[in-house]
Amino acid sequence: MEVLNEVKFTMPSLSVNEGTARAFVSSFIVQADPTVEELSDIRTAVSEAVTNAIVHGYRGTEGKIELTVRLLSGREIYIRIKDSGCGIPDVKQAMEPLYTTSPEEERSGLGFSVMESFMDKLTVRSRVGRGTVVTMRKRLSVHGR
Repeated sequence: MEVLNEVKFTMPSLSVNEGTARAFVSSFIVQADPTVEELSDIRTAVSEAVTNAIVHGYRGTEGKIELTVRLLSGREIYIRIKDSGCGIPDVKQAMEPLYTTSPEEERSGLGFSVMESFMDKLTVRSRVGRGTVVTMRKRLSVHGR
């Protein structure tokens, strides 16, 4: 896939920046003319990934979250969210619906399931003590053409 355009953004892992990440991604991908539903799906997936990095990756500490967004040929959107937090010991287990490392909090453990349901492809790589990289892809429909 050819990269048609790309932006990168780094922000501190503050909960207020979840909305900033969503707005940043939205404002960039609007140039690809997504449907309202596609835009909503992508915004939701980004929210979940960034929230996971803030709440689970950094667990009350502060670090950096890196976002990379690419517009690829074939109307495909590529989003990469990287943290340098505590990492996930068992990615397969963490991706199970309702699994959570914070049962005392009001979290449902559905973040990865939500990301998978709204995006075409989800990849999670993690190393304990080194952080986590979430990569998502979505092919946009061709509409109004």
